[in-house]
Amino acid sequence: MYIKNREELTSHGYQKGREAAINILEHMLYALDPYIATKRLISLQGEILTVGHLHFDLSQRGNIYVLGGGKATFAIAKALDEILGKRIVESLIVVKNGQDGILEKINIRKAAHPMPDKEGLDAAKEIKMIAEKARDNDIVFCTITGGSSALMPLPASDITLEGKRQINKVLLASGATIREINAVRKHLSAIKGGRLALSIFPAEIINLTVSDVIEDPLDYITDPTVPDTSTFSDAIHVLEKYDLWDKFPESAIRYLQNATSEMETPKNFGEFESKVHSFILVKSRVVCDAAAEKAGEQGFKPLILSTALEGESREVGTVFAGIAKEIVRNNRPLPPPCGIIACGETTVRIDNEYGQGGPNQEFALSAASQITSYDKVTIVAVDTDGTDGPTDIAGGLTDSSTVSRAKTNNLDVFKHLHEHDASTVLLSTGDAIVTGHTGTNANDLKMVLIGDI
Repeated sequence: MYIKNREELTSHGYQKGREAAINILEHMLYALDPYIATKRLISLQGEILTVGHLHFDLSQRGNIYVLGGGKATFAIAKALDEILGKRIVESLIVVKNGQDGILEKINIRKAAHPMPDKEGLDAAKEIKMIAEKARDNDIVFCTITGGSSALMPLPASDITLEGKRQINKVLLASGATIREINAVRKHLSAIKGGRLALSIFPAEIINLTVSDVIEDPLDYITDPTVPDTSTFSDAIHVLEKYDLWDKFPESAIRYLQNATSEMETPKNFGEFESKVHSFILVKSRVVCDAAAEKAGEQGFKPLILSTALEGESREVGTVFAGIAKEIVRNNRPLPPPCGIIACGETTVRIDNEYGQGGPNQEFALSAASQITSYDKVTIVAVDTDGTDGPTDIAGGLTDSSTVSRAKTNNLDVFKHLHEHDASTVLLSTGDAIVTGHTGTNANDLKMVLIGDI
């Protein structure tokens, strides 16, 4: 079971909706398990290694390496550890602090997320060193997933770790999309944007990843080992769009302003292009597909609204509440019982230092503030990796009772929303979803369930 506080979440409010929501989350998270997906994709029979449509005769190959980092990386590495075992010559993956589990052959380091730390920096340096050992005829499995930007920080030029931390903090609070954030990160890194692949060549690369980005663009989900489609101009545009120049460290500003064409990330790998094989083990749309499947099984007719949801979390939450009201009042766009489902990456723009929260918690609380008289509406928003924003909360499960319970606890929901302090309210009302590390990292889920009226 993924949901650790099910009993608390179902002890109040609209119980039928809450039970159904949790069942949907459980089903969805199981469908997102990259360990299962890796075992389906890869097999070893004697000396023949099969990876999807690829077949390798290991008796004719050199060394096998495993490198990577991210919030879904451990599960992929666990499968590789079991399949390849002693055939792995050297390895290193970086996982988030708090990740449990031991692997027999694959070495693990733990580091901080979302703010990079020295452990992550040291691990990134070692990963690059191992990559440089790879030779022609070797195979390098790269298990790079969401979160690797913080877990594998190797800044370019004279940018320090502290500078990297400042960059991350500013970007995460800016309201920029994940693509915009990564366009900047890739151009301030020594290994992102395809640069790690340059260290691995002429060895063969097998990328195994999980998509946490809308439309599954490889260079935004496993970017150190695929060609980059973004440019220095794109990175500079992000800083201009969100007015970030005076918030960045001077070393980063100098690096971007003095960039030359020779410093640009690789747009193709030339003669080594055919040596890169990429597999998305779990695509972003699976979040919606799995949620819709389980919703239907439980008697809620599902409607997938979008697999590319973006926007300010608080505002998107209000929109979802509006859709719920229309369904209750006018049976549109479909009659209850039903479920409106979307996945994507909403954001929170923070102008000042406030409280604790994350985009999914803010969505759930914002929607709840709009449905106080709709007692058969249930709101769910969750980060599939189990950590929404810089918290240990996965998201929020709210309904018409949330605001009244907050008032009982002397909490002003609107004040806490303004201060980006959704965690305080959700913890107080028993509406914070707790999963711990789920082992995966796909798009966020946003869902509203409307029961029989």
